[in-house]
Amino acid sequence: MGHVTVLALRAVLLAGSLAVQTVMVPLLAGDLDGLGERYAPLRTPLLVIVVLTVLAAQTVLICVWRLVTMARRGTVFSYAAFRYVHIVIGAFVAAALMVFTLGALLAPGEAVAPGVVLLVGGVGLAIVGIALVVLVLRMLLAQAVARELEASRMRAELAEVI
Repeated sequence: MGHVTVLALRAVLLAGSLAVQTVMVPLLAGDLDGLGERYAPLRTPLLVIVVLTVLAAQTVLICVWRLVTMARRGTVFSYAAFRYVHIVIGAFVAAALMVFTLGALLAPGEAVAPGVVLLVGGVGLAIVGIALVVLVLRMLLAQAVARELEASRMRAELAEVI
């Protein structure tokens, strides 16, 4: 990848992450202050879920940042990349659990329509699907690393013969 592409990706990731942290979470906290007494106990769990989900997203962004850097350097097909891929999978699973928890919090009572709870569950399933796609990509990375190691071994043997 080109240097300009990597810089643009990093700028977009950093700006989006900071915007969510500094603007969206405080705005949500302010909006939740307006909940009626009946729904006031949901305020803290909702904020915790949002903050943890943002943290999971930032974790994914940082790992993608590191993987892009490794790709630019040509070292992505190594065992070091697996650490970041594993963290990404874990972050997606954690985000899915947070979304399912959000759905469970919203389900009882009449705070939101049942269709909204169903949509939240669908978002959770989509996030699990993304985690599964990353898991498949991890398997492809494992095959690529194995082939790279085999090619290196064969090059070394060929160099000995020559």
